[in-house]
Amino acid sequence: MRWNASTLIRTEAFAAIAYRMIGALCRTYRYSLIQSEQWIDLHRSGHTVLLCMWHQQFFPAFYYFSKHQPPAISIMISQSADGDIASAIAAKGGFAPVRGSSSRGGMAALKAMIRSMRTTRLAGHIVDGPQGPAGIVKPGIAAMARATGAVIVPLYASADHSWYARSWDRFMIPKPFSRVSLTFEAPIFWKELDGQGLEDIRQHLEERMRPHLIAPKLP
Repeated sequence: MRWNASTLIRTEAFAAIAYRMIGALCRTYRYSLIQSEQWIDLHRSGHTVLLCMWHQQFFPAFYYFSKHQPPAISIMISQSADGDIASAIAAKGGFAPVRGSSSRGGMAALKAMIRSMRTTRLAGHIVDGPQGPAGIVKPGIAAMARATGAVIVPLYASADHSWYARSWDRFMIPKPFSRVSLTFEAPIFWKELDGQGLEDIRQHLEERMRPHLIAPKLP
């Protein structure tokens, strides 16, 4: 997308409308938080925390954190045209978008994420995004954790009633008035991973998170 004043205005307007629509849906959800206290206590006590989840499940978590985040959470968003829209929506939600992905602008975005994490000590990361394949953790999260000494906290979302897109990851959108659970798994401390290579860390996280992918039955 070629940026100019007109493009920027249209993108900002669309992002504002989209964020309001997301909010209207998500405010009907009945959220339950499971095991959230530990990562919050770690962050308050001075640890750097890296929340990570599958692309499939980030929709309900995005809105929850837009209303309940301590500092602005840094998140990496691709440099594609779709990423331009997603970045604008994320900014409306109070996040700090860092542009780049494993396929484009990745190294610059990785360095920017690390700088941001050293300041706010809090970031979120979609481990298989933005284009998958589903269930495959990209290596960037291991590099970020090693550079910052971050505690990695896997996060999963589930709902009792959801729509699933026919996309590469079967993207999940809980239906109105659903019960939505956000489950924070036990933190992975850097000292547990010290001495392991980045690929070992990536595989460890993938093996731990993959059982929590949802495989819906589509009509």
